[in-house]
Amino acid sequence: MMRLAMPVLAEQVLHLLVELVDLWIAGNLLQDDSYVAAMAMLVYVLWFMSMLFAFIFYGSTALTARFTGAVKPEMANRVMNQSMFTGAVWSVVLMAIGLPLVGSLVEVMGLQAESAVAATRYLTLVMWVLPCIMVERVGIACLRGAGDTMSGLVVMGIVNVINMATSYALVVGVGPLPAMGWEGVAIGTAVGHLCGAAILLVLLTAGRAGYHLRLSLMRPDFALIRRILRIGIPGGVDVSLVCLCHLLFVRVITSLGVTELAAHGVAIQIEALAYMPGGAFQVAASTLAGQHLGAGNPAQAMRSVLMACAAACALMVTAGVIFHQAATPLAEFFLGDPTREAVPLAADILQVAAYAMLPLAIAMVASGGLRGAGDTRWPLAIGLVGMVGVRIPLAIYFAWGEFETPILGITIVGMGWGIVGAWYGAVVDIVFRAIFLAARLLQGGWQRIKV
Repeated sequence: MMRLAMPVLAEQVLHLLVELVDLWIAGNLLQDDSYVAAMAMLVYVLWFMSMLFAFIFYGSTALTARFTGAVKPEMANRVMNQSMFTGAVWSVVLMAIGLPLVGSLVEVMGLQAESAVAATRYLTLVMWVLPCIMVERVGIACLRGAGDTMSGLVVMGIVNVINMATSYALVVGVGPLPAMGWEGVAIGTAVGHLCGAAILLVLLTAGRAGYHLRLSLMRPDFALIRRILRIGIPGGVDVSLVCLCHLLFVRVITSLGVTELAAHGVAIQIEALAYMPGGAFQVAASTLAGQHLGAGNPAQAMRSVLMACAAACALMVTAGVIFHQAATPLAEFFLGDPTREAVPLAADILQVAAYAMLPLAIAMVASGGLRGAGDTRWPLAIGLVGMVGVRIPLAIYFAWGEFETPILGITIVGMGWGIVGAWYGAVVDIVFRAIFLAARLLQGGWQRIKV
C-alpha cells in the first residue's frame, strides 16, 4: 500500500506546487486581486477539463489492474492501447466544442472586467494542449493499474519543474525573455503539459510496466472499448457532475465579490495540501482492490481499502489541525500584503475546512476502492445527491441574505454568512458522502462486481 501511495503523494505535491506557485505569482508579483480571483476560478475549470477524461481512465485503471492481478499482461497492454486511441478521439472532440465556448464559460462563471479577460486568455491557450492532458491522465492511469506509480511521479516532477520555471521566467522576464505578465503563467502551463505528454509517449512505446504503445494495437476494438467505457462512464459522469457542481459552488462565491473569490482561491489551494494524502491512498485503494479481486481474493481487497482509509485519516486530520492553527500566516504568505481584505477571509475559511478532513479522507478512499473494483455507480449516485441536494442549496442558504428563487419566485431569507457560510454547506456535504460511501464499502457488494 505504501509503495503505491507514496509516489502518488509525491506526484500530487509536485502538481499542487505548480498551482501554488501560480497563485503566489498572482498574489505577490502581479499583486492584483483580479488575477487571484481569475486563478481561483481557473483551478476548478482546469480540474474539470482533466476530469473529462475520467470516462476513459477509470475504466483503464480497473481493467489493467484486473488483468495484471490475473497475470494477463497482453490484455492489459491492449486496454492501454485502446484507451489511448479513445482518449485521442475524445480530446479532439472536446477541443472542437470547447474553443469557441471559452468566453461564454467565463461569462457564465460570473467573472467581470480584468478577471474575465485574464481567465479567457489563459483558457484559450491551455485548451490547445488538451490532447497532452489526455496523454498524462490516461497514460498514468494505465501505469497505476499495472502497479507502476513511480513513472507518474517522475513525469509529473519534470512537468512541474518546467511549468514553474517557464511561468516565473516569462512573468518577470528573466534574461533575454520578455516580461509577459499574466500570459507567462498560461504559457508555462502549456509547455509543461507538452513535455509531460512527450515523455509518457516515449515510456509507453519503450515498454514501461510491460506496455507497448503501437499503432497496430490502436486499431479500434469496439468490444474492448465498450468494456472500458462500461466501467469508466459512471465514474466519469460522477466526477464530471461533481466538477460541474463545484463550478456552481464557485459561482455562488463569485456573486459575493472579487475579494471573496480571491480568498476562496487561496484557501482551496492551501486546503489541497491537507487532502493530497487522501488522493494518494485513494489511488492505492483503487489499484489494490482491483488487483486482489482479479486474483480472486476479496477479503484482501477489503483489508487493503480499510488500511488505506486509516492511513489517509491519520495524515489528513493532522494536516487539518496544522492548517487550523496556522491559517492566518498561510493566507498572508500567498496574498503578500497582510493588510489585504482577503487575508482574514481566507483564514476563516481554512479554519472551517479543517473540520472536514476526517470525513473527506473516508469519502475519498472509499470511493477509490469502489471504483477500482468497477463499482462506479454508487459513488456516482452518492456524489450527485451530495452536491446537488446538499452542498449547493446549503451554500446558497448559508451565504446569501434575502434572495428570490429563480423558478418559483419565492423570497427566502438566508443566513447571510457570506463565504464562510458557503463553506459550511460544503462541510455538511462531505459528511453526508462519507457516511454513505463508507456504508456501501462495508456492505461488501462491490466485491462481487463483474468487469
